[in-house]
Amino acid sequence: MNCYNGEKYLREAIDSVYSQTYKDWEIVLWDDGSIDDTGKIAQSYDAKLRYFKGEKSVGLGQARNWGVEKANGELIAFLDQDDIWLPTKLEKQIPLFDDPEVGIVFSDAIFFNEAGKTKKMSSDLKFHTGYCFPHLFCEYFLGIETVVIRRSALDTLDMWFEPSFSLSEEADLFTRISYKWKLAMVEEPLAKWRIHSSGWTWKLNERAVIERDIMLSKYYKIIPDFADKYAREINIFKASNIISKAKNCWKSGNTKEARNCLVPLLFNNKKAFVLFWMTFLPQDVVYNVISKLKGSIYPI
Repeated sequence: MNCYNGEKYLREAIDSVYSQTYKDWEIVLWDDGSIDDTGKIAQSYDAKLRYFKGEKSVGLGQARNWGVEKANGELIAFLDQDDIWLPTKLEKQIPLFDDPEVGIVFSDAIFFNEAGKTKKMSSDLKFHTGYCFPHLFCEYFLGIETVVIRRSALDTLDMWFEPSFSLSEEADLFTRISYKWKLAMVEEPLAKWRIHSSGWTWKLNERAVIERDIMLSKYYKIIPDFADKYAREINIFKASNIISKAKNCWKSGNTKEARNCLVPLLFNNKKAFVLFWMTFLPQDVVYNVISKLKGSIYPI
């Protein structure tokens, strides 16, 4: 578990691990320099929770690495300070590691917000299993709160989490693991991902675009014949990042730049085409229409 000023939801997250029907686990909680009551909450539990605190905040990628370094298990799972595991999560996932080629086991998840709205992750994403690096790279579909990884798969990598990343660190790591290891899945939701406006996923989405560009540059260097083998997937990846950049420009009021981003994709990408014409409408009108059509639970 990684935490930074997480007192609001932390106890609920920790309790969801203590409620697991599978009992052979430890919690390594790495506190990234919190100044709230995170430490008091963590240290109120028994010896199954091992608490560590950094001297200062270093960002999520590096903090995750330091937490993993402290872990003793052959399998490593992840739960952030504001998310929740369902009671049978570990019990149902761990048997899938009986296949020695499996490096990652994941599941479906439930998005939920403070208003009580819920949505299955599978309603928005298509999952893949087996050796599925191309799918995971171009259309990432994992929720970190569902993921369990084999420690030996992690140890085959030259780098764990990218230390400079704070949003795409897990997507980068799990995608690199999938290049040589199989993914297996429990198809039912086994975790809950809390959606709230203070979450980094929603606050720092501009940073995500930058990190994904860095990911792509890295793969050209570390994966043999990457450009030739995965040309189609690279084009999908690039287009997705361009669309994300355009959305960020539009949200920040830079409509002209948003449209300029989308022009190269206009006639060969449906999402880019729709977004381009949406930028001619008032944002509040677009958000309200989308919210009503999709029943959106995500913050604007």
